[in-house]
Amino acid sequence: MAVNVEAAKRAAYHTVRQAAQELTGLSHRIHAHPETAFEEHRAAAWTAQTLADGGFAVEPGVAGLPTAFVARAGSGPVTVAFCAEYDALPGLGHACGHNVIAAASAGAGLALAPLADELGLTVLVVGTPAEERGGGKALLLEAGVFEGVDAAMMVHPGPFETVRFRSFALGTLDVEYTGRAAHATLAPWEGRNAADAMTVAQVALGLLRAQLPPGRHAHGVVAEAGLAPNVIPDRALASYEIRAGAAADLGELRSRVQACFEGAAVATGCEVRLTRPEPDYLDFRDDERLAGWYAANAAVARRPVPVERGPFAMTDMGNVSHAVPAIHPMLDIGAGGAAPHEAAFAAAAVTPAADEAMLAAAVILASTAADLAASATDSR
Repeated sequence: MAVNVEAAKRAAYHTVRQAAQELTGLSHRIHAHPETAFEEHRAAAWTAQTLADGGFAVEPGVAGLPTAFVARAGSGPVTVAFCAEYDALPGLGHACGHNVIAAASAGAGLALAPLADELGLTVLVVGTPAEERGGGKALLLEAGVFEGVDAAMMVHPGPFETVRFRSFALGTLDVEYTGRAAHATLAPWEGRNAADAMTVAQVALGLLRAQLPPGRHAHGVVAEAGLAPNVIPDRALASYEIRAGAAADLGELRSRVQACFEGAAVATGCEVRLTRPEPDYLDFRDDERLAGWYAANAAVARRPVPVERGPFAMTDMGNVSHAVPAIHPMLDIGAGGAAPHEAAFAAAAVTPAADEAMLAAAVILASTAADLAASATDSR
């Protein structure tokens, strides 16, 4: 049966506009109650309830993550997943605008739910915790939540509009040196200085940076390096990140960075423990068909002209894009020059401009899913 795509898109638009107050209220409520990684209990519940009220069957706590969920509507042969992020930044609240993401993905789902069977779609809205830190989508992917998904989509608010998103691959590393405490004046020879080990490692990393290829980075912070000036520290802690243009380059970079920390342990007589606190974030790979449909629908919605940018961020949506056709466009919310992870961007994420961008994105995402459904129908 031929799918009337344009009629479906008009219906999606009207559904989103009818739900505008509810979707805007969801965005503002999440923004007013920021919750950090794996603590997004209210945001997940509010988003899931919005979808349940719209006819979705909601499965909470998927993959053993209490703040993740999958909401499902329709039973068509083509499965599309809209990813809803809702975690906040420590100390900055929703300075990345994840409240907009959650509402836009929920709006796209609500727009498609009454059309799903007619279009031949199974519509999923996946509540994805811990994007800022923790790799929630990577954990959901490993648990099989995205198995059988034909396309995964979301938008991310930003200071500009773009369709084809590029990101760095990211790895994290926690470092712990263990030495031996001693009085710094009376018996320094009995000590093994963990703070010295951290200093030697940072010097080695500084020298390494001079020889890293463009696009590869290593940087971090020292969280602890002693408690009293007259006691040789027996413990030092640091958190580091490594970044590369592609996931394939992370392995070599990690080996060289770890060698700096391990060499410092040998030099100072300390022990070192290196741990990876979260999954690697892979570089994002756009699906060209989805991106083309999204761009066409964004033009119809009179969104700002998209710009092309090199890698400038990281996202665990990159992991999904390595397994499932995906898009992750940036959505200009009129932030007045403020960039994500700035306090001014958090304020911009609940302005009328942000609300209108969110509603437009919900329609564009739903329309892109309708194009996918029509393409699948034409190919059968």
